[in-house]
Amino acid sequence: MKREKRTVCAPLALWLVTFSDLVTLLLTFFVLLLTMSSMDQSFITRVTVMPLDLGVMDSKGAGRISIALQEVLELIDEPWEVLDKVERIKDLLYPDENLPNDVSRSTLNENLKVLARDDGVALVLTDKLLFPRGGYELDDTAREILDQVTPLLGYANEPVFISAHTDDAEAPREQLFELSAKRVESVLAYFIESGLRNEQFSIAAYGDTKPMYPNDSGEHRAANRRIEILIRTNRAIGSYS
Repeated sequence: MKREKRTVCAPLALWLVTFSDLVTLLLTFFVLLLTMSSMDQSFITRVTVMPLDLGVMDSKGAGRISIALQEVLELIDEPWEVLDKVERIKDLLYPDENLPNDVSRSTLNENLKVLARDDGVALVLTDKLLFPRGGYELDDTAREILDQVTPLLGYANEPVFISAHTDDAEAPREQLFELSAKRVESVLAYFIESGLRNEQFSIAAYGDTKPMYPNDSGEHRAANRRIEILIRTNRAIGSYS
């Protein structure tokens, strides 16, 4: 009985199979690299960019960003949506465990506003959180309140405009501008001492000339005595600050 001849692949053909497998693996690897390089870079930039001399970041985790702070950064990057997320921003910035001992959740909510502006997001803190009536020096509670804002300003890496306001009867009228100027200087000095860059900030003292409400009641006057911290995340094209 005649035996059938078996066809044997040439050595060259076996080499080509191995080589084609290697090429396929390399192609897959380069496609993966290309996919990773085309990811949204805005988020990566937002997380990693920070001032080189930001001492407060170095002392609290070597510059690592927390999940809560990351979420706040994403929320304030869309000022038009802030009004729907005010309470969420407050909770992320000031979790219960980080509130000063003498500041309750209800006190914080009554004296902290988060407002959308044309050029960004403003954190508005009344003097009840920062200063005694008619005073301008920060106490320990005020520093703890500002400590929660400092990392946000550092990681946002955006221009910040701080303004100070009084009511119409907090001091003699001729001293209202001076009082608001001393308050805004105290806040700015604390941020700089905490490691933020001086050139990131601009400041203004308005006295009682820009009230949020008419000075016709104790409640309205208390709301008008405030510090506004505007994070300019939505600057107009061609603007310088």
